[in-house]
Amino acid sequence: MLIETKQMVPITRLQKELTQTVRNLSNSGKAVYILKNNNMEAVLLSYHEYEHLKKIEETFEQFEIKSIIEDRMKKYHPRNNVSWESIREEM
Repeated sequence: MLIETKQMVPITRLQKELTQTVRNLSNSGKAVYILKNNNMEAVLLSYHEYEHLKKIEETFEQFEIKSIIEDRMKKYHPRNNVSWESIREEM
C-alpha cells in the first residue's frame, strides 16, 4: 500500500493539531496515518469510510456463515435427526 507522506502525522503533532487534522480529513476524505516512534500506530478515517468498512466486514461475515451452513447441509441426513423429546428424556 502506497501512502503519501503528507498523510502521515507523528502522534505528538496530532495532539497539537487534532482539530485541524480532523477538519482536513473531513474535507479531503483521505485517511490520516498516525506514527509513534516512526512506526505506523493507528489510522484516523472519516466516519463515512468507517461505516463502509463495517458494512464490508458484515458482508464477509454473512458469506462465511453461508459457507458454514452450506458445508453442514452437504453432510446433513434426515435419518440422523434427534427429536427434542429424546433430548429432554436424557436430561
